[in-house]
Amino acid sequence: MVELTIFYLFAVVLVFAGLMVITARNPVHAALFLVLTFFTSSGLWLLLEAEFLAITLVLVYVGAVMVLFLFVVMMLDINLAPLREGFARYLPVGVLIALVLAVQIALVVGPDATGHDKVPPPARQAADFSNTEALGNVLYTKHVYAFEIAAVILLVAIIAAIALTMRRRPTKAQIPSDQVAVRRQDRVRLVKMPAEGSPREGGQ
Repeated sequence: MVELTIFYLFAVVLVFAGLMVITARNPVHAALFLVLTFFTSSGLWLLLEAEFLAITLVLVYVGAVMVLFLFVVMMLDINLAPLREGFARYLPVGVLIALVLAVQIALVVGPDATGHDKVPPPARQAADFSNTEALGNVLYTKHVYAFEIAAVILLVAIIAAIALTMRRRPTKAQIPSDQVAVRRQDRVRLVKMPAEGSPREGGQ
């Protein structure tokens, strides 16, 4: 009963945070809600006795990827006014797509496809059981191609984030050969002006 209560608590917070990610107008707030989504997801992984996945989700995504996203969002200086202009116009299309996705998810993981009678809870393992080893045996054999594709997508996302931060900030590069070849006559000009007398001398 306690585990079921914790599950529903994490599930409600997860759904709320996921909705706020796509509805928050401030991109920094959306990124912070995504961090909350990752934390609640790691709590659900702990309930499934997948401790390695839970700590990986916190360390990798919250500790590295989301920090990168936050820095990129804060450095881009996004103008939110144009983004808000088309929200009402595309709202019906977005609601329609959301309903279609909700129906598809309900058909796949709905009450007819899930439940303790069809999907039993995970078996209790001994204290010396290593879910990291079990995960590695499955990840690098059965799902190795999906793992490699996900790694490539993550690498492309990192490169794109770095490129976005530098799109309007041209870097200044120094050319040592041009600096060495500079002559004094090109940079310094000596001006000789006649000395002026004091006001008293000028009055005399």
